[in-house]
Amino acid sequence: MTPKSTHHHDPAVDSPAGGGRAGRREWIALGVLMLPLLLVSMDVSVLYFAIPAISADLEPSGTQQLWIFDIYGFVLAGLLMTMGALGDRFGRRRLLLAGAAAFGAASVVAAYADSAGMLIAARAVLGLGGATLMPSTMALLRTMFTDPGQRAKAIGLWSGVMTGGIALGSVLSGVLVQYFWWGSVFLVNLPAMALLLVLGPLLLPESRSSRPGRFDLLGVPLSLAAVLPVVYGLKEIPTEGWNVRYVMSVTVGLLFAALFVHRQRRAASPLVPPALLRARGFSPALLLNLIASFAMLGSAYFTTQYLQSVLGRSALEAALWSLLPSVLIGAAAPATTSLVQRGVARAHVVTGGFVVAAAGYGLLALAGTRSLWLVLAGAGVLASGIVTVMSQVTDLAMGAAPVERAGTASSLMETSTELGGALGMALLGAIGTAVYRHGMGPGSPEAARQTLGGALAVADGMPEAAGAALRAAARGAFVDGMRGAALAGVVPLLAAAVLAVRLVRIAPRPANGDTGDGAVERETGTAGEDAAAAVPEAPAVAGDVAAAGGTA
Repeated sequence: MTPKSTHHHDPAVDSPAGGGRAGRREWIALGVLMLPLLLVSMDVSVLYFAIPAISADLEPSGTQQLWIFDIYGFVLAGLLMTMGALGDRFGRRRLLLAGAAAFGAASVVAAYADSAGMLIAARAVLGLGGATLMPSTMALLRTMFTDPGQRAKAIGLWSGVMTGGIALGSVLSGVLVQYFWWGSVFLVNLPAMALLLVLGPLLLPESRSSRPGRFDLLGVPLSLAAVLPVVYGLKEIPTEGWNVRYVMSVTVGLLFAALFVHRQRRAASPLVPPALLRARGFSPALLLNLIASFAMLGSAYFTTQYLQSVLGRSALEAALWSLLPSVLIGAAAPATTSLVQRGVARAHVVTGGFVVAAAGYGLLALAGTRSLWLVLAGAGVLASGIVTVMSQVTDLAMGAAPVERAGTASSLMETSTELGGALGMALLGAIGTAVYRHGMGPGSPEAARQTLGGALAVADGMPEAAGAALRAAARGAFVDGMRGAALAGVVPLLAAAVLAVRLVRIAPRPANGDTGDGAVERETGTAGEDAAAAVPEAPAVAGDVAAAGGTA
């Protein structure tokens, strides 16, 4: 980039019409943005191997232990839309740095928590910080990379880091708990957050809407009431079954979702502008992203249990084995971006990604009780197909959204990811559980009929021959359940492959110098005004240093 575009961010460069190319500064800034994204995604799984040590030290009740796990994801999912709208109004860099400070402070509190309640509260603040970090990183990426080709590469890296962070979190927690105390899984966040707070004001541009309107205060509780009950109910159904309490929770959430939509249509300055959802390509991207998340999290429910409870690997061994599919994940997003830039139609790439993911489920459907490599291959093929889809539909959504609404657009994509994942775990988990219980038969002990873990625990207290028979039966029934869920997972993926041919074709395909905002302009008649208003504010480096204390 020229010195002018690097330090002053000329409107001609940063506006969609300008099509300016990012330089070294922006790519270094992207590396800084990867830090919070990696940590937020790691925190989804970082407690997997730390919870036994936490339980021994803090002695939480069963309910408290569940909340230690779940509160982070609940708060994160519930606040994404609110935080995306706040970033658009008050500044995405400002919100990112505030979230990083909150995330770091909460990490210290969590590490040294001396009670279960204190740890739950710290995890809730971590979720709040994560809700600020995820949409802010994508919105800033959208601001910095206005060239379609460069933006596609950046989003591919973003997708790979987010997916890889979840796998890395579980492994890191196993290693840290083995050599240190459980609080170390939280303290590992501090160096990265400190680096972000130092480098963020120097490298990241500030951007916000210049015509935000009044903040929709009523929309905030409505969005929370819509998202949280749905996520809660869907997360509990796989383990507790179709309990009326969880079904009612989902129902209540859907009713509040209807009220939220009604409010957004009538509010003068809604959290989620209806015009954004009408932008060509944006709503199809949300739908396809939800289906991809459905498949990804639905498979994780089975593969982690397969490695530990069916194959009998230790928790750390299972985590290390689960890193192997990440090799395919790391190659998928860059290869996908290269295909699109070489002229392969995005619709074909997305369709192919769904077909590849369906093939991954097909491999899982062939697994037996001793199929380590087949399960790892299936998980890797599935994940690579999903990352292919997610990188493209994310680029499609962010290209269709004007820079003015980048935070809101990013938060909606993240919310669809959370809802899709919860839905996948609920439906595929319920299918697998039903097949498992049918396979165990009415003559099995009640605890053994409920879960594979319960069956293994019962078998440990039985005579050797009877225990071995129960273990074999339970493992076989679990694998049958995994096969049934895998076959069920193929159906929405193939349906999405067919949908993608139609839905992605009607979306605008970015050309050089067109970031997709023109689609919003044609659809709503407002994008021209938005683009003119969304001129990022990025003072020179000296000015950033002077303002760093107040911003951070």
